Amino acid sequence: EATTRRVSSEFFVEHSRSRLAQQSDQWLNAQGRLTEPMVLDSSSDHYRPISWEDAFRLVGQSLQALSSPDEAVFYSSGRTSNEAAFLYGLLARSLGTNNLPDCSDMCHEPSVRALREVIGHDGPTVRLEDFYRADLILVVGQNPGSNHPRMLDALEQARANGARVISLNPLPEAGLIRFKNPRALVHPIKAFNLLMGEGTPMCDLHLPVRIGGDVAVFKGMLKALLEREEERPNSVFDHHFLGEHTRGYAHFVDDLREQSWSEILRSSGLSRDLIERAAEMVARSRRIIISWAMGITQQPHAIANIQQMVNLLLVRGCFGKPGAGLCPLAGHSNLQGVRRAGITERPDGEFLRALGQEFGFTPPLAHGYDVVEAIAAMEAGKVKTFIGLGGNFAVASPDSRRTAEALARCQLTVQISTKLNRSHLVCGQQALILPTLGRTEIDRKATGPQFVTVEDALGRVHATRGHLEPASPNLMSEVAILAGLAQASLPQSRITWKAFSEDYDRIRHHLGQVVPSLRNFNYRARRKGGFYPVNPPREGRFETADGKAHFTVHPVPPESAGPGQFLLMSIRAHDQFNTTIYRPDDRYRGIFNQRKVVLANPQDLVEQGFRQGQQVDITSHFQGTRRSLTGFAIVPYSIPRGCLVCYFPEANALAPLEAVAHGANTP
Repeated sequence: EATTRRVSSEFFVEHSRSRLAQQSDQWLNAQGRLTEPMVLDSSSDHYRPISWEDAFRLVGQSLQALSSPDEAVFYSSGRTSNEAAFLYGLLARSLGTNNLPDCSDMCHEPSVRALREVIGHDGPTVRLEDFYRADLILVVGQNPGSNHPRMLDALEQARANGARVISLNPLPEAGLIRFKNPRALVHPIKAFNLLMGEGTPMCDLHLPVRIGGDVAVFKGMLKALLEREEERPNSVFDHHFLGEHTRGYAHFVDDLREQSWSEILRSSGLSRDLIERAAEMVARSRRIIISWAMGITQQPHAIANIQQMVNLLLVRGCFGKPGAGLCPLAGHSNLQGVRRAGITERPDGEFLRALGQEFGFTPPLAHGYDVVEAIAAMEAGKVKTFIGLGGNFAVASPDSRRTAEALARCQLTVQISTKLNRSHLVCGQQALILPTLGRTEIDRKATGPQFVTVEDALGRVHATRGHLEPASPNLMSEVAILAGLAQASLPQSRITWKAFSEDYDRIRHHLGQVVPSLRNFNYRARRKGGFYPVNPPREGRFETADGKAHFTVHPVPPESAGPGQFLLMSIRAHDQFNTTIYRPDDRYRGIFNQRKVVLANPQDLVEQGFRQGQQVDITSHFQGTRRSLTGFAIVPYSIPRGCLVCYFPEANALAPLEAVAHGANTP
């Protein structure tokens, strides 16, 4: 956001949409900050300036002309604030739709559904200080060195306090092998060790699981723990906790007894010795944290993965005590916050009743579209207007060609953005770019500078205030843009939209009235350091129907790759953040100046007759359909046999829209 480069109306005179579409995502991002509203007409290949008033009128006319409110989709990114998210949901529901897909549909929706079912809570159950008190931390399906670098600080301190770390990942990630903490530079002795030493070892045991083998790994660990428990009763399982706080234990144990080791080893790709070593570390630890990210959730068996991790913590009684619990890590800074503020296509009845009572209207009850359903609906011509509050929908979504064709069928697409991205080019028949203030910029109103709130990865809600001058005097805040859109779209509404844009305390007041965990929001938001909403599992309480945590039973998934086929997963490089590409490098993996690469096991390459650097085509197979990409360079890498790795989002075109997590619809 702090870049000095600017994308003005003159830029769009020089660059047509067609020409811009030929540029890389890195190039688009590097052009700088958007500075004024722009519109692309169906008869033109160039964006042109449009006033804010005319832009709002255009969107209002589009929404008012719909045959049904469900012909509009309101997509949002986790980078937005709680205040903007609440206003966005209020706008959509005042219009009459719950079509509020968001980026969590493509990442942590399985976490939400899996955890709600078994512990009655859909977020983390630990705080940062719990890492410092843990005996054992499992880092699963993630690369904190690139995607959550602050987590390495916590892991380093945890290890200094005696914790051990297990990494479960097809790839050995550099940040989990050794870590040199740049914070040490401020301390003379530590700085010397940082510069001259090899770094701090971060991982005690690495489990190079086969892609998709996570259910088998955790089931193997649980089976090994059960065998130890049956040899020496009460030595491993916390039977007091199990009796007081859980349901389904007997069925869960019966399933473990019947599970064959051969199936576990086949699916996981690991040796029994490795799994039993991990189980021994679990058995010797009283306080265990399991942290995971998209390597676990973007799988067909995502919910099963997560619920097996819950099973592991349940048998050890790792809820309701310091240094223990669950930690789903999101890629965006406010993923949990926007969900709490009402951004979901499946709102619960209690939230809708409170919202309707607070604002004097009847919100729609029918579920709306999630991301996958929204793309399918656009593809079918059922969506006329698409609005994106942040993010880069065209690039983040699966099945890139179909997503582009779906967006092109919309009559109007609107993107509320800070910088240029491909979603401004892969658009509807008419397109709007509405440039917004970044969170680091001062948001001045007549009532004074405004602040907004976000909820961090560990559930802490806190205020955030901009300190930089806006990139352009013609920018508006997300809240002001949404208020303007609402006024233009709902002229008969009794809701005082303009008042919200003048003083964000008014939004927080209503948000606190609607969401019980945010009561007295304005007061609590001003606390130094923020506050934590109530977290029942952290206190040893489970808000399920029967007040108990539930064991679940999941089979080891069958083999999914056919003869001669590989399993492919996508990852992010170090020099990118989600869809934003800063440089074409991945320094920790030794890859530079290229992103169209495929990482493969060296033995597989020898057997298949491939060589390093060779250009290959990649074809995905799903339910009789094929999708192909060309020109990927082979990179030998330490990865389980039969597995391949490409970068996100380059590989998205290979992911079918219909390939989703069972029970969560996550691509």
